[in-house]
Order: sequence, then C-alpha cells, then structure tokens
Amino acid sequence: MAKHLSENKTPRQPKRRGPMGHGPIPASGEKAKDFKGTFHKLLAYLGNYKIAIIFVFAFAIASTVFTIVGPKILGKATTAIYTGLMNTISNTGTGIDFGYIGHIVFILIILYLISAGLSYIQGFIMTNIAMKVTYRLRNDVFKKINKLPFSYFDKTTYGEVLSFMTNDIETINQTLNQSLTQIITSVTTLIGILVMMFSISWQMSLVALCIIPVSMIFVLNIIKHSQKQFSGQQEYLGHINGHIEEVYGGHTVIQAFNKEDDVTETFDGYNDALYSTAWKSQFISGLMMPAMSFTGNIGYVAVCILGGYLAVNGRLDVGDIQAFIQYVRQFNQPIIQIANISNILQMTMAAAERVFTFLEEPEESADAKTAADTRQLRSTITFDHVSFGYSPDKIIIHDFNAQVAEGQKIAIVGPTGAGKTTMVKLLMRFYDVKSGAIRIDGHDIRDFKRNDLRSLFGMVLQDTWLTNGTVEDNIRYGKLDASHEQVIRAAKAAQVDHFVRTQPQGYQMVLNEEADNVSQGQKQLLTIARAILADPKILILDEATSSVDTRTEIQIQKAMDNLMAGRTSFIIAHRLSTIQNADLILVMRDGDIVEQGTHHDLLAQNGFYAELYNSQWNQEAEAAD
Repeated sequence: MAKHLSENKTPRQPKRRGPMGHGPIPASGEKAKDFKGTFHKLLAYLGNYKIAIIFVFAFAIASTVFTIVGPKILGKATTAIYTGLMNTISNTGTGIDFGYIGHIVFILIILYLISAGLSYIQGFIMTNIAMKVTYRLRNDVFKKINKLPFSYFDKTTYGEVLSFMTNDIETINQTLNQSLTQIITSVTTLIGILVMMFSISWQMSLVALCIIPVSMIFVLNIIKHSQKQFSGQQEYLGHINGHIEEVYGGHTVIQAFNKEDDVTETFDGYNDALYSTAWKSQFISGLMMPAMSFTGNIGYVAVCILGGYLAVNGRLDVGDIQAFIQYVRQFNQPIIQIANISNILQMTMAAAERVFTFLEEPEESADAKTAADTRQLRSTITFDHVSFGYSPDKIIIHDFNAQVAEGQKIAIVGPTGAGKTTMVKLLMRFYDVKSGAIRIDGHDIRDFKRNDLRSLFGMVLQDTWLTNGTVEDNIRYGKLDASHEQVIRAAKAAQVDHFVRTQPQGYQMVLNEEADNVSQGQKQLLTIARAILADPKILILDEATSSVDTRTEIQIQKAMDNLMAGRTSFIIAHRLSTIQNADLILVMRDGDIVEQGTHHDLLAQNGFYAELYNSQWNQEAEAAD
C-alpha cells in the first residue's frame, strides 16, 4: 500500500567506515548531465572571490606540507635516542643528547602550530566564501520564484522548489565549505607522503606500494557485495518511512475502516525486509576493517623486515623506519578521501545543475514599458473572444465573451472542469490568454503592470491560507498599514469578531503553523475579513462559503451584500442557492458560456442552469429527508 508513495523518497544512506577506520567508503550517487557546464556556472558564482580562494589554496597546501614533514623530523629524534642508548650501553659515546632532542621537539611544536594556524585561517576564509555564495544562491532562487509564470508550477511540485532552497543549496554549501579544500589537502598529502617515503627509502616505498593493489581487491569486492545490500536497505527504509507517513496521515480513516491489522501487517513486512538488508549490509561492510587491517599489517611486517635489514647494514637510520611506518599508515587516508570527494562532487554538481536549471527557467513576460495607470479605473470588464489552454494541444476556454458593468455582482457557475476558476486566473494575469483579450475600462490587462493590476483585486479562495502569527496579523495581511480599529471593523463585517473575542487572547491569539487551532469555517471567515480590509475595486470569491455552516453562510451573505455594493464582484459557486441574487449569472460548460442572465431568467429558460439547479435542489431535499 505504501510502495507507490515511497518510491521517490531517498533516505540518507548509513555511513560506512573505510579501511582501518579512515573515513567512509564512497557510495554511488546521482550524476550531473552536464558536469562541465554546471562546474563553469558554479565557478562564475565564485568569480568574485578569486583572490580569497587563491589564499585558501595556498594556506591549505602550506598547512599540509608542515604536517607532512613532521614524522621525518620526529624520526631524527628517535634516531638520536637510539644512538644515545647504544652509546651508553657500549660506553663509546656521550649518551642521549637531550638538548638536540629538545630542539627537535621545539621545531615540531612550531611547525604544528603554524600548520594549525594556517588551517584555521583557510577554514575561516573558505567558510566566509561558502556562506556568501549560498546566501546569493538562496536570494536568486527566492527572487526567481516570484518571476516564474504559474504554468511552471503546473509541472513542478512545491516540494521540488523547496528542495532547491534547502537540500540542493545546502549540498553546495557543504561542498564549498569542506570538500573543496579537502581536495587540495588530500592531493598535497598524497604527493607529499610519496615524496617523503621515496626520500627515506625507494626499496621500502615499492614494497609499501605493492600492498595497495591487494587492499583495493578487498575493498572493491566488499563494496560490490555490500552496495547491493545498502541499496536494498535504502529502498526498504523509504518504503517504511512512506508507510508510516501514510498511516499516521490517515489514522482516522484507518480506524474508521478497521484496517489496523492490515497496515500493521504491511509494516511488519517492510520492517522484516529492512532488518534483513540492514543486517547484511552492516555485516559485509564490517568486514572492511579486519580485511584492511590484515593486509595493512602484512605491509607493516614487510616494511619492518626490510627496514630492519637496511638498518643492520647501515643503509637506514632507525628513526627513518619509524617515520616511514607513520607515512604508510597515513597513505590510505588521502586515497579514500579523494575517492569519497569525487562522489561528493558528482552529487554536488547534480544539485547545482538542478538549481541552475531552475534559475534558467523562462520568466513571465515583461510588463509593458508604458504601463497604463490603474488609479482612475472604474472596473468595467470585457471578455472579448477569450481562448486559453494550459497546454497548446488542450484548449479549455474556447470563445469566452462577456460584458460586466461597474458594480455588478457576477456569478460564474458550471460543472467541475468547465473553466470557472481559470477565467479568474486569466483576469488577474496569472496566465495570459492564447487569443482574444480581457479589458478593464477599455484597456487590455496586458497593458498594466502585473502588480498594479492585481492591486485592484481582493480574493477569497476555497483553500484558505493563513500565516503563522496572530489573528490580527492575518487579517491585516490584506492591508499592512491598517489600524486596529479597521481590523475590528473588517472582522465584524465578516462575522468573525464574536468568535475572536471569545478566545482568551482575542485578536492576539497566535495561529500555529498549520492553523489547526481554529476550524476550517473560521479560517474562511478570517480570509474574508482580510479581503474586506483590503477594500479592493474588484472582488473575487471562489467558493468562499463552502466551509461554513448554513447559519454562518447566511450571515456572510449579508456581509457580502454590503461589501459588494458598488463594487464589481465575481463569485464562483457550486452551491447555486448562494448566488440567486447575482446581477448576472454566467453558466459555463466545456470552456464556453452556454447561458447568461439572472437566476429567474435562467430558470425560465429551462436549460442547462435549470438542470443544475433542480438536480442540486433534489439532492438537498433527499439529504434533508
């Protein structure tokens, strides 16, 4: 039951430890379709910080170099201690030279302090760069949202857009902040360690390098088998998360239909499968450490035997053996880091590609350069042979014609899919007509700036939208500079004042994030109060009373009659009993006006409107019986 809901979920894969504990093994990730092009676009965002990035790389390299030379210098101290002990035992020298050793320790402390300081500085600079770049990206994405046509959101979910703002940009931020400098330090460390190893002994270096292919065989085989199990774990984790979300989202329905046992059985199936794949994946990946420890220890044995042989023959100092072993232990780490970073870069470029693709989406057509003035309009509206379709091959408004006088109350009715709400979206220029024109006082609405045009309208939708704030804040959203007295008058006109005053905090009651501390009907009343406060020239009510009871509906209708007096109003309604006093009723069917007139005129015609009305009246009568 939950499978179809969870296929698109991508839970975070558990972290897997690499050989000898040196970080996670890279997992296969999604890849960008145009890695090179996306990389260049990201570089363009970094273009303002070229000098700072050069300093970051320089400090990162210097910090790594200072760290790399440490073991070889420390090896000299080991050699000095060993030589001193041998001299003491054989009574052939002065013993351990603690002054020389102290000098070496002092040099090491200075080196490590410089390395830490340089690392701190480059981290500080890179964090600042990453924050500024992601700040700019978030700003660009947010601004882009307000410039996109509504048609974009017909094909893209809000969750996807939210993902651009959160997951994808955060992925870019983490990569810039951490992985970018880690690439430099890993490459520098790898090259530096190789140089230091060969500077100590080329023979021991070749022996150490021979262990790498053996280690990689173990790594690749374990990854090959564990990856299948991790993929299964990821899949079933998505299924179980989707199932839980589905069950708790519909908990009431599940209990009403007595399906508790069924959903529990489904959960048990997913849980058992998750247990099996998770156990196998963790067990197989857990073999990595003992396998790598085994091969690593063989390498250490070989290096120590060869090093001892070279030392006995006077070709190598004891301290150099100790330093070489330290380098061998560090050698795997940059290799695994580079492999891991390559996968992270692929994921980052995929995230960046989605962000840049979004930023390159076509925007709404530009407003007219010489926009008409909306301040003196009288709100006479003409629909002149309007044709429109959400896609070119599917026209839903064919030839819409209507004349609306100033101050008229216009009702638009018709079956679902007839195009009622679409007409309102065209009127507010959420979409532009395919052909024909919509005019206000003779001006094509495309001649106005969108913001100026939409300021003429007040809108109350069937789906209520309230912000996380007080009741007063939500009503004042219709007019941000409104006084407290104006808010109260609007609330009274919307028949919501009494309800608000009965609350302990009154107009200062805070609506939570989901606004579930008020009923659906009360939400609708608050949005109506918001529209009343805005005092628009043109009012649009899209099923505005659909969520209130009959008594409240009557009260709202009275308030609406006062509100709509002298104001051009459009009412979209399925309940025909609510629009009987409209000045003009437009009856739509399949994208066209098939009838128009007053309620009594349309009933007298005994046409499609009469059919709708009688059908609805019969249904209400049967429900009352």
